[in-house]
Amino acid sequence: MASDMIAPLHDRGVVSVTGTDAGKLLQGLITNDMDALSRDGAAIHAGLLSPQGKILFEFFVVRTADGFLIELAKDKAADFVKRLTMYRLRADVALHDVSANYKVYALWGATAASSGETRATVSFADPRIPALGRRILADAALATDVASATNDTDASEAAYDAHRIALGVPEGGKDYDFGDAYPHEADFDLFNGVSFKKGCYVGQEVVSRMQNKTVVRKRIVKVSGAAALTMHADILLGEAAIGRVGSVDGVNGLAMLRLDRAVEAREKGLSLTANGVAISPDEAALETYRASAAARPATPGLV
Repeated sequence: MASDMIAPLHDRGVVSVTGTDAGKLLQGLITNDMDALSRDGAAIHAGLLSPQGKILFEFFVVRTADGFLIELAKDKAADFVKRLTMYRLRADVALHDVSANYKVYALWGATAASSGETRATVSFADPRIPALGRRILADAALATDVASATNDTDASEAAYDAHRIALGVPEGGKDYDFGDAYPHEADFDLFNGVSFKKGCYVGQEVVSRMQNKTVVRKRIVKVSGAAALTMHADILLGEAAIGRVGSVDGVNGLAMLRLDRAVEAREKGLSLTANGVAISPDEAALETYRASAAARPATPGLV
């Protein structure tokens, strides 16, 4: 039986949000419902959007004894603090980039479990889908050999990406550009990244309209190639670019793809290519799009 795997995620950072108004501030800004954190050990996957509904930041939120920790792309942490500071106004909220205090790990496998939390180390089940496993925000001063401490096998970031790709789960900055994708395009609706029942938040009107009134014609989906795929290669239908490859693991990858054009190509027997390699989109994603398009006409102006 294969052992569970643990991989350091060097490109992930941590922001602390504390103060009596911290939860209220986040609830009014982010795509998911902070009330879900009332369960012990729970975390949420969420985004902070532009007023136009585009994803500026993607992250996890977990409650701690004195507030909340936000795990996000490390190179976006400082910008995230600045953005929340802009919205804070006079609220009792303190924001700090504490990335230097933590090492972030992904833990996955059939029996993946944390070895326990301390005041400075937090772990949580990945809220997107159970098969992704757990995340550990480890105290950087103590995280010298987490694999041994958890009785798991050391793995690389590439191994974790291969795991994520196999499950079809995108990541901001790798599979879509921040500021350039709507939550539905980045599969937030499929992987528990957005609440459609909570109150208003920044960009909520656009997200609600895409959920209720339009067919989402562009999404990140799994793709496979006839040979190894190239990250960031345009996906071509003839000479027209209809998508772009994101994360790759050999012949497997994720891609932001115009599903309507991919369905059209399939129906006409036309080939899709990326950097000269024949591309096959996930058939289940195409079937889901077909069913959605048949049930509801697309709304002009929303992709």
